[in-house]
Amino acid sequence: QVQLVESGGGLVQPGGFLRLSCAASGFTSSIYAMSWYRQAPGKERELVASITRTGGTTNYADSVKGRFTISRDNAKNTVYLQMNSLKPEDTAEYYCNARGTFNSWGQGTQVTVSS
Repeated sequence: QVQLVESGGGLVQPGGFLRLSCAASGFTSSIYAMSWYRQAPGKERELVASITRTGGTTNYADSVKGRFTISRDNAKNTVYLQMNSLKPEDTAEYYCNARGTFNSWGQGTQVTVSS
């Protein structure tokens, strides 16, 4: 069993920045990769970024490449999503996911980009 605790969401102006954090606890040795997803009203949930626990291989959605950076701290069982140059289109509920032996989701954190 893996539990995920997210933090860092909030309201930010266009062009601003936020850093999301996701701390995993429990059977963390079962984690293969951790990811950030987002879902805006009326849209499908999309994968934003992912990173493997071993090796640190990253993957990004085309819409966030060059602006968002996913990173990990295995000692803390935590992943981060640094979001720069935020756009109104980035407004969504952001969810942390851990997959491997188990598949766990965080509760989500709201990111709103607005003037």
